[in-house]
Amino acid sequence: MSTTASRVRRTTTNTQITHSFARRINDIQTYPYRSPQGATILIHCHDSGVTITWRGGRRFKQKPKVAKKDRTNGKVDDSVMVIDSDDEAPPSKGAAKFEDKPEFEEEDVDETPHSETVQTLDLTFGTAVQNVAVMPVTPGSGLEDRVPILRHKLVFTASTVTNDVYLVTLPLTPPSPESKARPELKKDLLAGKAGSGAWGETLVLLRGNTRLSDGLAIGLYMPETDDSGKQARAVVAAHSREASGVLRLWEVPLDPKSKMERQVEPFQTEFLPAPLTGISFNPTHRSQLLTVTASQGARVYDFARSSLPTDPDATGIFPTQGSWQLTLYQPFVRPSALRKPIVAAAWICHGHAVFTIMADGMWGIWDIDSVGATSSGSLLSKASPGIRGAAITAFSVSGYVDGTSLLRSTGAHHTARDSQSGDFAPMTPHTRKQTTANIHSPATADRFATVHGGIKVASLPSTEKGLPDESLALWIGSQEHVCLISGVSKFWESQVKKAAGAGNGSALFNGPQPVKMSKLQDLSTGLLGERCCGIDLITSAATSQPEVLLRGETRIVFVHETADAGKKSLTTKRRLFSAGHKSSAIIVHGGNTNRTPSASFNLSTVKPGTLRQRPTILDKNDHSKTADSLFAPRQNLGFGFGSTLDKAADYEDGDEDMLDIAGIDQALDGMNGRTGGKKRVLFEED
Repeated sequence: MSTTASRVRRTTTNTQITHSFARRINDIQTYPYRSPQGATILIHCHDSGVTITWRGGRRFKQKPKVAKKDRTNGKVDDSVMVIDSDDEAPPSKGAAKFEDKPEFEEEDVDETPHSETVQTLDLTFGTAVQNVAVMPVTPGSGLEDRVPILRHKLVFTASTVTNDVYLVTLPLTPPSPESKARPELKKDLLAGKAGSGAWGETLVLLRGNTRLSDGLAIGLYMPETDDSGKQARAVVAAHSREASGVLRLWEVPLDPKSKMERQVEPFQTEFLPAPLTGISFNPTHRSQLLTVTASQGARVYDFARSSLPTDPDATGIFPTQGSWQLTLYQPFVRPSALRKPIVAAAWICHGHAVFTIMADGMWGIWDIDSVGATSSGSLLSKASPGIRGAAITAFSVSGYVDGTSLLRSTGAHHTARDSQSGDFAPMTPHTRKQTTANIHSPATADRFATVHGGIKVASLPSTEKGLPDESLALWIGSQEHVCLISGVSKFWESQVKKAAGAGNGSALFNGPQPVKMSKLQDLSTGLLGERCCGIDLITSAATSQPEVLLRGETRIVFVHETADAGKKSLTTKRRLFSAGHKSSAIIVHGGNTNRTPSASFNLSTVKPGTLRQRPTILDKNDHSKTADSLFAPRQNLGFGFGSTLDKAADYEDGDEDMLDIAGIDQALDGMNGRTGGKKRVLFEED
């Protein structure tokens, strides 16, 4: 998967596994279905194409090595070599097509956070790929029974820098090592190029784009009735900055029995008043597409319902123009007339509500189908099924991401507030930081335009009947603001109770993990200085906590939350030698251990362990040295300098503690046991 070995780091709250690459990662997506051997499939794009990674699951069986025959000395090889000219040889028939039959071990599926990479596959497009997208489907919902191709095929879409969009299908099973080591792939570098069919893949070119696609989305559309003439279709949507903004849609039949077309033209083209920042298909109402514009809110587009009368001459199953069903407006930036820019929005509750996050750190939930605890009826159910032009402005629940107060403190807001009050405000460290940020910050709209973020929603594995709960991960600004909601429905319910005042408000933070928004800490440890560029989620039936995937510029970080965070020590004891092996090192002990230590007396004022340098002329004439500097105590290690500072503060008069020459002479005579005589004492200069 990566060019170097993975780097594992454990913090007090999580475990981070970093994979570094030699090239920039443009986008990464987790495929909703697992491979037949239980591996998680990751699809990421880079400057030369797309790479598919199978992580975890059962490993390949090791093929037994063929033993070479020993040649006995003196034995003559009686084989006959016939050399013919290539021109005289008859034309050989085409080589048999390679059929890959990978075999896997029978051991249990690897579901640990440290799952190793089983296989990787590079699909070369000959140009850089900017975006990839996968279908918003829920595993185990029975959808693969109606669409058999989903059982054994990967279906995703990719866009390149040459303005092309492709629909790609690939086997779910990873290719065996024997398949990647085929001789024909070694002879020709372009033999394994995407679209050649060497890996069982197919490419469908979606034509019509004249500008680079800024975003992609792929959905699965199925007819309401089981008509044999209407099979399931993959609907691909792409938006670009052509003109003032363009949205194009293509449809490709997903029939494994029929051969896919090589090129497809768009069946709908919608010109927009402003460029889009994100699109996503509804997982339940499969003809609805959520479009996001930073300044104009989010809108729901239905490509199966036309705003015009039905054309009798139309030949396609979809109308030539769809309709805008609903508009979702965000609140205003006070005290201005501008609306808060939307950073990202995504479907939650299986397409019945929308979760959004804005540039100032505010998040909210638009309850479209009234699935919340306080909803009395659906907006769409109160009107006719063909409702158009409706709008929602109020959030069911809302809040702010922890730690995003600096995003909300704009210069215009503080200037207007300070002009209304003539009193002086006390300067605290918090207000000083905000004032400094406001002085150097541009206008509100310009400042919010630089804030980036994203939202990712994934269904949790469940053995119960009905729709499973979902987990949600979001990020805004940088890796400092990455949050995880393990259970969206329970989190929504707890927020409604908190807003209504029912129950204890502290239960939101003291309750179990699924009812609160947890913030991931110490993520810079895994990114190693790179900025956060994207986020994704990986769910597993073995663990209740989803795994968060962070995308850096050239790194991918798997973040696994630790259940017993802060309870276990991060350090482990290491033995230099094994239990059965003893050290052969020579340990030297002193011979006489009962010897009394010798007392040494040093009258020098030079600190122990320092170089003794003779004073210069300037030092001799410097009378600024006091007794504090002459009799400074020895520096302590660690935090022992605190006691030294206390003693220095209590020191008053150093002259009283200094011994004169006579006192030193008497002390020396007493130590030597003498009562008379003279002794010369030499004082060493500094």
